[in-house]
Amino acid sequence: MLLSHIHYFAEIVFVAVAALLPIINPFGGAPIFLAMTSGLTPAERARTAKLVAFNSFVLLIASILVGAYVLDFFGVSIPAVQVAGGIVVCALAWSLLNGPLKPVVSTPAGAASPDSITQGAFYPITMPLTVGPGSISVAVTLGANPPRGLRALLPTILAHFVGVLITCVIIYLCYRYADRLVRRLGKTGTNIMIRLTAFILLAIGAQIVWNGASAMLIGVLHSAGRAAPSALAHSR
Repeated sequence: MLLSHIHYFAEIVFVAVAALLPIINPFGGAPIFLAMTSGLTPAERARTAKLVAFNSFVLLIASILVGAYVLDFFGVSIPAVQVAGGIVVCALAWSLLNGPLKPVVSTPAGAASPDSITQGAFYPITMPLTVGPGSISVAVTLGANPPRGLRALLPTILAHFVGVLITCVIIYLCYRYADRLVRRLGKTGTNIMIRLTAFILLAIGAQIVWNGASAMLIGVLHSAGRAAPSALAHSR
């Protein structure tokens, strides 16, 4: 009995990490994080990485626990979130791909204020660069069908907490030590890596938009297909 509970708990943790980590891809986002925080000192960059990891944890947990209910309350579907969020991701990726790589927060003296660090850590580094519409929609899906009964619900919620925590720890480590990766790549290699990651991010954003738009189109066609027999029956 105990082994079955442990197996269930470990399976939920594994599913959460396996579903979220490839979409978030903190390994590929590390060079972009470093470029966007190039105006910060190492201590400020470490604090920013911690804030990004914390913000990501809060966003993902909130999406798992109440995301589906919030969307239902406002009458917003997951495909609509994907379309809107995918457009934001595409816009961010396009600016990274074509424009100069400017730090999000910096001052001429190189010391940013705590407020600017906090704001920059949330937008655009946490959202949509790290936790975008793809990972949010996955998180909402993870929590969309909670098990019935308190005894099954509590371990599931705890397993999701652990899975998201593991994911955010990986985000922190990748961003915290992004400078070591860049040192190995060199200036030219880092620039290539950033542009390549930006292009991949643009493709991901386009795919998210397509997924949302196609789901909305299928829903419209399905509704039209159901309405046609009903209208035909009324005409008779």
